[in-house]
Amino acid sequence: MDLNFTAEEDAFRAEVRQFLKDNLSDEIVAKMRGMEELTKEDLENWHATLQSRNWLAAGWPVQHGGPGWNATQRHIFDEECSAANAPRIVPFGLGMLGPVLLKFGTEEQKAEILPRILDGSDWWCQGYSEPGAGSDLASLKTKAERDGDDYIINGQKTWTTLGQFANKIFCLVRTSSEGKPQEGISFVLVDLDTPGIEMRPIRLLEGGYEVNEVFFTDVRVPVANRVGEENEGWTIAKYLLTHERTNIAGVGASTQALAELKMLAAKVSRKGKPLSIDPIFMAKVAETEIDLEAMRITNLRMLSADATGREAGTVSSMLKIKGTVIRQSINDLARRALGPAACPFPSEEVIGNLAVAPPEAARNAADYFNNRKLSIFGGSNEIQRNIITKNLFGA
Repeated sequence: MDLNFTAEEDAFRAEVRQFLKDNLSDEIVAKMRGMEELTKEDLENWHATLQSRNWLAAGWPVQHGGPGWNATQRHIFDEECSAANAPRIVPFGLGMLGPVLLKFGTEEQKAEILPRILDGSDWWCQGYSEPGAGSDLASLKTKAERDGDDYIINGQKTWTTLGQFANKIFCLVRTSSEGKPQEGISFVLVDLDTPGIEMRPIRLLEGGYEVNEVFFTDVRVPVANRVGEENEGWTIAKYLLTHERTNIAGVGASTQALAELKMLAAKVSRKGKPLSIDPIFMAKVAETEIDLEAMRITNLRMLSADATGREAGTVSSMLKIKGTVIRQSINDLARRALGPAACPFPSEEVIGNLAVAPPEAARNAADYFNNRKLSIFGGSNEIQRNIITKNLFGA
């Protein structure tokens, strides 16, 4: 595998960099750097900006509105967006449901839903986790009972990210209690305006509002809204999670975070010398950087191979584990570099002795606490290790 970028790829990187420079506002960059919550309008405007260049659905085929990029171009785009502090592309419609429909959807579903994801008409959220059924999705209890041409859904979903912005939700529901738990699950698309649905916010520790719980009470949904065959939703769920876990690896975000860590180390002093020349600290930085480079190569191999089945599940689980561990390692090193300034709300005395500006310290502290969740969502790292063991050894 040739790890050097070609002249064409370098030219593509320059094109992406110029586009970001021309279209990414200072206001949005400031919000991203300050870890402020973006509004729905912020995210929709950025999606529309990317779509105007046909750069929104990076992984979709050309015939369905994608740019036709290869794996390296997608990797470069992700790296440059992270380096420029661009908002993330909200993944639920574009990176999760889109690939599912392309693989399992009917032609009618593709024709109706995919264009509405691209033009922003529909904002999708994910209805997977439930109380008592997070990483262990097979134990979900939300039921969908057949009534003629409809399903009647009753149950609860939780940790529904950005559900307050969404008008649609894709759900895993139980359509049978026969056989193994995985054999009775179906994948259903639901309009959130349907009577019987209640969205309740879950306030986070720092006061933010990103996740929700969703209640379904006698919600009537057409059977035509099911993707794939009845009781075969587990196959679709695993396919979707392969895409989600690959995205969670966050190579671009970790690359940017590592660059900021190095700049921070150059500003902070220990015993009168910059931390950036401390051999013990920088050895830990180097170890993390080596791990990140190895993950970058693995991620490119995964994207290039477009693997399916056991291989895809194994590699995506590996990427999810390693990606979250690396990001948390970078956060931990930044916390160590900041020392007392890493407190979310440092005292005036600590602020007066900071080697970095208070906003920068606060941002690193917020990033540290926020990213503790990375090893849990998308299927906890413990679950990913079980998946790898089962796929490789049949254990």
